[in-house]
Amino acid sequence: MPGPPFPTPTPKGRRGHWETGGAVGGGHSDGARDSGARLDPGVPAGLRSPGVYPGGPGGADFGLPPDVLRLWSALRDVRDPELPVSLVDLGLIYDVRLSGGVAEVDMTFTATGCPCMQFMKMDVEERLLAEPDVESVSIREVWSPPWRRERMTAAARAVLKRFGVAA
Repeated sequence: MPGPPFPTPTPKGRRGHWETGGAVGGGHSDGARDSGARLDPGVPAGLRSPGVYPGGPGGADFGLPPDVLRLWSALRDVRDPELPVSLVDLGLIYDVRLSGGVAEVDMTFTATGCPCMQFMKMDVEERLLAEPDVESVSIREVWSPPWRRERMTAAARAVLKRFGVAA
């Protein structure tokens, strides 16, 4: 079932883990960004440290099983239909799980009215079905936390800058 059509606000005065780069309500006193390795494993990998995602260069493994890391890596092949950047590097993939041959993906979009939403979902499904042990794909559209530019990787920002897109 899709998430709400609008973002759920963070309670006033409390920053969520996607905003601090650290654990919910915490972070590090020295201001360092957390690699995700010490965070609660219940926090989805794509929300642990915005701008750093599993399965790629500069990404941490977040303590994820190898089969899930392989799916994150595969999703780096899925490009935004309008931009030359992967959905993972854009920060649109929040979580990936594999259970009994079903790849489950939590993903968001830059806007609720994004005209490419269906294309992106189809591309994610097609790419994951090409992976061994994936028999079906379940995509859950999530809107909380809302997507923000800070979720993009440094590589995504560099590519967009070369194309004249402010990131």
